[in-house]
Amino acid sequence: MASALSALNAAAAVLPGLAGGARTPALAPDFLSGATGSASSPAPFADLLTDSIGQVNKLESQAHAAVDGLMTGSGVDVHQAMIATEKADMAFELALAVRNKAVQAYQQVIGMQF
Repeated sequence: MASALSALNAAAAVLPGLAGGARTPALAPDFLSGATGSASSPAPFADLLTDSIGQVNKLESQAHAAVDGLMTGSGVDVHQAMIATEKADMAFELALAVRNKAVQAYQQVIGMQF
């Protein structure tokens, strides 16, 4: 699982380079971006990916701590350990699906002929 997280980190590092380094504001209307009339721009996609990977890693460490607590008998319930493990598994599967879609989109862009 750690190698997949490092692959996701590498993919997130490549994404800003695809845009030529320039960050352009989103073209979404205010009601889609959640803006309430302020001039703030939404977070770049690479930052969102990095934050999401950090959250997946946090859930994985919580699951490891819950399972270790269950095995050592330090007051962790079986249900708590299972819930933490399933949360981590679902978050990882979602991150993997996003990575696969990003790689697929990248391959399609590379394969385009102009």
